[in-house]
Amino acid sequence: MSVENPTAAALEQVGEPESGSAQIGGQGIRGYFAQHSTLAYVLRRFGLYLLTLWAAITATFFFFRLIPGNPIGAYIQNLQQNYDYNATASQGVINHYKAVFGLNGSLLSQYGHYMKQLVFHQNFGPSLINYPESAQTVISKSIPWTVGLLCVATAIAWILGTLFGAVAGWRRNSKFSETATWISVALAPVPFYFIGLVLVFLFAYRVPLFPAEAPYGVNVAATFSLPFIVSIIEHAVLPALSIVVVTALGHMLGMRQQMVTVLGEDYLTFARAKGLPSRRILGRYAMPNCYLPQITNLMISFGAIFGGNVLLEQLFSYPGVGFLLVKAIGQLDLNTVMGITDIAIFGVLTAVFILDLVMPLLDPRIKYVR
Repeated sequence: MSVENPTAAALEQVGEPESGSAQIGGQGIRGYFAQHSTLAYVLRRFGLYLLTLWAAITATFFFFRLIPGNPIGAYIQNLQQNYDYNATASQGVINHYKAVFGLNGSLLSQYGHYMKQLVFHQNFGPSLINYPESAQTVISKSIPWTVGLLCVATAIAWILGTLFGAVAGWRRNSKFSETATWISVALAPVPFYFIGLVLVFLFAYRVPLFPAEAPYGVNVAATFSLPFIVSIIEHAVLPALSIVVVTALGHMLGMRQQMVTVLGEDYLTFARAKGLPSRRILGRYAMPNCYLPQITNLMISFGAIFGGNVLLEQLFSYPGVGFLLVKAIGQLDLNTVMGITDIAIFGVLTAVFILDLVMPLLDPRIKYVR
């Protein structure tokens, strides 16, 4: 008959967690991130965000630098046409402008110079359009017009489309739902500029209620005053309405489809059985479960705002980023073109990155895990 030693048994029990903790500590960084899944998720997404941003900017740089054309020759020709510059450009002058605009040396050395200026100085280089102004200065003058127009129009379109789509899906067998669905299917694929042409014809020429071009009246001083603000709003009605009509109908179709898919869920049946009013069931239970695709579309739309709307801004002569992009391409202003493209890439990728971080907060079913 053997008697166990209580001291040895106690030492064995104490030793087990020590070896376990040593094993956990031995995992190092992997063990730390395994215990902090949220931090690991954020760092992983941030690393993927930086890698994608670098790859997109690099592809943009080589794409535009490989396009046929001579930016320096275009700049000198512009000097000859606009400033009576009749002297023949010497090789020294050409080399000087090549160095100034970052076109000197091999393609890889140009890429290294561009990335160094972009990362460490946030500098896109000088602009051919308004030399010696920098490209970021030229772009910064156009961004407020684009953001002010597209941001407000996108937000209004999202709100209207989400609300009307929820009602159309909730009452899917009503006349309102059928009519709204047919109109949305017919008009949602129509481009912005076509709706803009129709609105200009109707409300600028047939019934002259709103101006057809320019950001504000030619007789209004560009100062922070009530007449200037009123003039800006009047000139932004038609381009904003062009965006709102098409975008709202697209959001309406998406929200209606999401709403129809949740109508048969058990939690809605239980809410009806409890005697809750239909308006409360729609706003409190049905709509929150349809928001995620709508929020995704909204965030991506906000990120794409910085790229401007080229055709719409050309149609209304609106001095936004899209209007500037066409002008820069016409004059082979590579620094301005790449600056606009890089800002658009940054906006979209940043919106997607923020969306990845916010989604688990909006929907408990999404976890911060691999």
